[in-house]
Amino acid sequence: MNAVTPRRIVIAGGGTAGWMAAAALTRTLGRTVEVTLVESDAIGTIGVGESTIPPLITFNRLLGINEAEFMAATQATFKLGIQFDGWKGPEDSYFHAFGLTGKDHWAAGFQHFWLDGRTRGHMEPYDDYCLELIAAREGKFAHLPDDRMSYAYQLDSTLYGRFLRRMAEGDGAMRVEGRIAEIELDGESGDIAALRLDDGRRVAGDLFLDCTGFRALLIGQALHVGYDDWTHWLPCDAAIAVQTESVRPPVPYTRAMAHDAGWQWRIPLQHRVGNGIVYCSRYLSREGALDRLLGNVEGAVLTEPNHLRFVTGARRRQWHRNCVAIGLSGGFMEPLESTSIHLIQRAILRLIRLLPPAGPISSHDVAEFNDQQLTDMDQIRDFLILHYKVTERRDSGFWRYCAAMDIPDSLAQKIGLFRQTGRVFRRNDELFAENSWIQVMLGQGIVPQAHHPIATKLPDAELARFLGGLRQGVATTVRGLPRHADYVARYCGAAPA
Repeated sequence: MNAVTPRRIVIAGGGTAGWMAAAALTRTLGRTVEVTLVESDAIGTIGVGESTIPPLITFNRLLGINEAEFMAATQATFKLGIQFDGWKGPEDSYFHAFGLTGKDHWAAGFQHFWLDGRTRGHMEPYDDYCLELIAAREGKFAHLPDDRMSYAYQLDSTLYGRFLRRMAEGDGAMRVEGRIAEIELDGESGDIAALRLDDGRRVAGDLFLDCTGFRALLIGQALHVGYDDWTHWLPCDAAIAVQTESVRPPVPYTRAMAHDAGWQWRIPLQHRVGNGIVYCSRYLSREGALDRLLGNVEGAVLTEPNHLRFVTGARRRQWHRNCVAIGLSGGFMEPLESTSIHLIQRAILRLIRLLPPAGPISSHDVAEFNDQQLTDMDQIRDFLILHYKVTERRDSGFWRYCAAMDIPDSLAQKIGLFRQTGRVFRRNDELFAENSWIQVMLGQGIVPQAHHPIATKLPDAELARFLGGLRQGVATTVRGLPRHADYVARYCGAAPA
């Protein structure tokens, strides 16, 4: 049998995106590919994507990563969701938790039974029926049988990149140190032929992954693929990140705290806390944003502030010719719902599924990749816009703009359907399922005007037993859980950084 000639895959840029790609390609495709990653130690990475969502567990398992080792290496803690402070109104707070709430009926989601219960005097909050939410608020965590607790990680993304680099190089990936000076294009096809480094070296390949971040050296600067600007829907265009000392045991959730021109994040790791402010430069100056951030952190500041400017949006084609954009080169969604690393993961796994082992790349595979990528990004975009649009805040120019702005028809339909009927439908395997939309829409102040009539069929006593049993099950499970910080220390405690 003749050996298949390996496909030469060149990854431009390291960081989280580059090394996630290198690790996944070498681990899953083995000798069918030759992976070369080009990065320069002189070029820093963004390194602020520290809060993740549950699908990363699947990615790590696919790569055969031991969870405890990975968490110790990345100083990670567990994450059960995000607490949103000040989004509905300046003094309001709600929680978007992972997992499910209550128990659905085949004809109607649990929210319909909860809504009907309120008409019969059962006024307990929707939150009380979600295991992950109550555990997060109690500061508790443990792995449960049958993966009954849905969770993600809060991690140091720089350390995650180093962890994946060791894995990828162990599996055969080659790292080339150097700064990319020129993208060499084939004169006939227009494809990328090679990367030229500033010392004259030439790195040739068959397929190139652009992991160069906002610079988009390959997909943007060399191949001139256009970019759709979504700033009119997501007006924040700047951020500042700093790290601080931990002053208390880490909690199993991230905080997103709204202010009058954007929001601030707080992400507790084992060895420190990640902090940042996201803001709209039309309503808050760079200096004002830094003062606000530093005035609202806990513990001593460990790093110099990292100032970032961005344009929220998506590259019109994520795969063009023989170049695939991975991560920030393909688009940017602010980290409000911790989707940055997830979008990297989705692009990599989608590429692996659509990549033939040898021979020409099918134009149909490329088109399918682009359709799926843009569908993902459109759906995540709508979910983020929801947080800004549905608000009772009118206390600043920023929030008045958000409340008045036009929104995509796809989002308007979702909001209108829930507002009138209490219904939510997940489409095309979108990332955020029904329960995520329900938690955020209820938390932002939408109260459905009606609910499914099937919920009214339950007699009062049966409905009371149903609701009470669910609440009791959650409360009993949470009482038996250990403190999150104690569990982390036992399971994956890391040596001091």
